[in-house]
Amino acid sequence: MSLPSNLNPDEASPPWLNKGDNSWQLTAATLVGLQSVSGLVILYGSIVKKKWAVNSAFMVLYAFAAVLVCWVGWGYRMAFGDKFIHFLRMPNISLDAQYLIEQAFLGYLPNATMIYFQFVFAAITLILVAGALLGRMNFLAWMLFVPLWLTFSYTITAYSIWCLEGWLSKKSIIDYSGGYVIHLSSGVGPRTTKDKERFPPNNIMLMLAGAGLLWMGWTGFNGGDPYTVSTDASLVVLNTHVCTATSLLTWLMLDIIFFGKPSVIGATQGMITGLVCITSTAGVVQGWAAILMGMMSGSIPWYTMMVLHKKIGLLKQVNDTMAVFHTHVVASSLGGILTGLFVVPKLNRLFYMVDNWQHYIGFFYGLHTGHTTAGFKQLGIQLLGIVFVVLLNIFTTSVICLLISLIIPLRLAEDELQTGDDAIHGEEAYALWGDGENYESKLNSIYEEFPPPSKGGEVQMNQLA
Repeated sequence: MSLPSNLNPDEASPPWLNKGDNSWQLTAATLVGLQSVSGLVILYGSIVKKKWAVNSAFMVLYAFAAVLVCWVGWGYRMAFGDKFIHFLRMPNISLDAQYLIEQAFLGYLPNATMIYFQFVFAAITLILVAGALLGRMNFLAWMLFVPLWLTFSYTITAYSIWCLEGWLSKKSIIDYSGGYVIHLSSGVGPRTTKDKERFPPNNIMLMLAGAGLLWMGWTGFNGGDPYTVSTDASLVVLNTHVCTATSLLTWLMLDIIFFGKPSVIGATQGMITGLVCITSTAGVVQGWAAILMGMMSGSIPWYTMMVLHKKIGLLKQVNDTMAVFHTHVVASSLGGILTGLFVVPKLNRLFYMVDNWQHYIGFFYGLHTGHTTAGFKQLGIQLLGIVFVVLLNIFTTSVICLLISLIIPLRLAEDELQTGDDAIHGEEAYALWGDGENYESKLNSIYEEFPPPSKGGEVQMNQLA
């Protein structure tokens, strides 16, 4: 049986390359990239005060570019390269053409595709970290923080959980698309206790546009993780959106019941918690489990944010501009635990390609099938993963911030905190005058009229003078 000419293997398309899988993987990666440099640029730039719009959006853009350079320079090989030490692979560049066109470790794709796909996940992790720092961190300190945190925190977590040789991977931890590696990592770290002020959005319509891009981009975020165009990939996409919609509606109903108004910001937070919660387990649970997870991700983080945050002294110390602690730490931990309860053995076999009842079995299915010990073990591994990521990131983030503070202040100066974008970048998001000039720049004299007189008016005034 002969293949169509465009499917015949050749030097550029070797027999191991699956063109359909490769096409989807590049598309999925681009969707994840759009979550960052479109979705989160817009979301961050609009959900903060007007004076922080430029700084917040630019933190995203800078991180995206910086992570890519670091990723191909050494980061990818530290997470997925050759053996080095227990928690890390060997640092090495990923720019050699021969290496980039070789078969990746999962078989159907070239290394170049795998590097690109893993890069957009690394980038969005740093960008989510930025969500807790908006309007507070010195931008020059952020420029140092990004490559350091990528190198000494993200790569360790990615290797431990996602690399086939990682210690948690060998223990059969389930982290389908990054509930641990991305969302739990991005939400853990020390916070300053200052600047605990209300942060009203400067543009709710743009905030919703950014949130929409983030939601739709999750089709690639979760849907690309089977690394193949499979039935599992289709299940992933549907489960992701079902859980997210349920979470948004749950959060919305709680806001209406307890506060009397349907909050748009609250619905957005509920959307995010749903996306984060389902990420650990999107392709290995039933649809009804996705509904239950959405109900819990829309209610438990709501409770920690709206109730416990105001009552517990430790949570009161969390100064977190975008509520990343609740939307990511709480939601991702919840997702990891529910993974240990709900994952289906058959779906795990489709994804992990293993047929071993001692691994990848949810606690409830273990009880149902008589494999209770295996179910308990999986739940324990999920909890172990949460503890590891939390402790690792508290330690590494603290050390990195301490080192940076020896070179440059971590926090913005008081005058910069007061002024915002104009003091930091010399630019502002919204012009209040023609030709992009600000209202204040026109009032450089107490004798200047507002609005300025017309040209004819100026002539008349000169003649009177």
